[in-house]
Amino acid sequence: MKHRVVVLGAGYAGANAAGRLARRLHPADTEITLVSADPEFVERIRLHQLATGQDLKSRPLTEVFAGTGVRVRIARVTAVDAERKTVDTDGAGEIAYDTLVYALGSTADDHGVPGVAEHAHHVAGKQAALRLRARLAELTAGGTVLVVGGGLTGIEAAGEIAEARPDLDVALAARGGVGDWLSEKAQGHLHKVFDRLGITVHEHTDVTGVEPGRVTAADGREIPAQVTVWTAGFAVHPIAAATTLEVSAAGQIVVDETMRSVSHSDVYAVGDAALAPGASGSPLRMSCASGVPSARHAADVIAARLTGRPVPPNEISYRAQCVSLGRRDGVLQWVTPGDRTKPSAITGKAAARLKEMICRAAVWSVSHPTSMLPVRRRHAVPAEEVGAKVVY
Repeated sequence: MKHRVVVLGAGYAGANAAGRLARRLHPADTEITLVSADPEFVERIRLHQLATGQDLKSRPLTEVFAGTGVRVRIARVTAVDAERKTVDTDGAGEIAYDTLVYALGSTADDHGVPGVAEHAHHVAGKQAALRLRARLAELTAGGTVLVVGGGLTGIEAAGEIAEARPDLDVALAARGGVGDWLSEKAQGHLHKVFDRLGITVHEHTDVTGVEPGRVTAADGREIPAQVTVWTAGFAVHPIAAATTLEVSAAGQIVVDETMRSVSHSDVYAVGDAALAPGASGSPLRMSCASGVPSARHAADVIAARLTGRPVPPNEISYRAQCVSLGRRDGVLQWVTPGDRTKPSAITGKAAARLKEMICRAAVWSVSHPTSMLPVRRRHAVPAEEVGAKVVY
């Protein structure tokens, strides 16, 4: 029988994992199935652009993986049974696996703040971004928009909205300082651009409630907001936490340096769904910059174990953090392999061009899953020939 590899989720991590596995494993020995609730690949790192009226290219998964040997199943995952090695879905029934790659990603985290679910928008998913797009289109000149969250997503969302709709009153509220992890040069440029775009910044502001037309802060202040955009972090889907897999307090699957579950040797987790050790000893942060290399590493490890070859070392590390500030400005902050900020940064139009190149490269790796460096597909080796090297 063929070894059945099932990949759950077709974001940057899941799509890269499926494509790389198809490049490295021979279809005569393995069957790769990609399960996705969305029939298209979604450029999540561009959803703030979609929310402001820009259109993104449609990339149907069946077209992306045509001719690769990857079977695409459009279905929503409802449960995983790690003991029976099965996945339940609402569109494709039960799917059995020998090796599972869990890449279901994350969504917006409301942190239990009252009113977020009912009254706030977010850009963590395509449909959510489209709802925000429709709501922003309803606003007339002078309308108020408040972005809550001072991280990369919040900064990009605020900059994009302010540039696309200069007639709106755009503000950003952050629990700490906005971009305070960046170098002095990058912070200075960020605040200069925000001033140019007319974005009001509320730093050290803990939002404790969202209501129609306003938010409330811990210090008692009320900030007007006809539209609240919630970008205060991400939460993983609860499916893994409902299994016997070992997960973190946040529900991420705990994995080792090979991206394999520490509790179930036939399960791998990549991207936002994984709690994986980084170069500095701290966990990899939730980001495309972590998702793509973790997916590629997991695929290489799986292929090595199935073919009896040496397991490759984990070389996941960071080089930069890229922040778009609208379409014509940005910041590229250089970081250490462990993601610590360096003093140097690139700003302005040059940074915007580099960020665009990186975004295009990320989607190219998905839309051309088997067209990177040529790799000879290898046959899986029977378990008895390689002993403990193969995990079935």
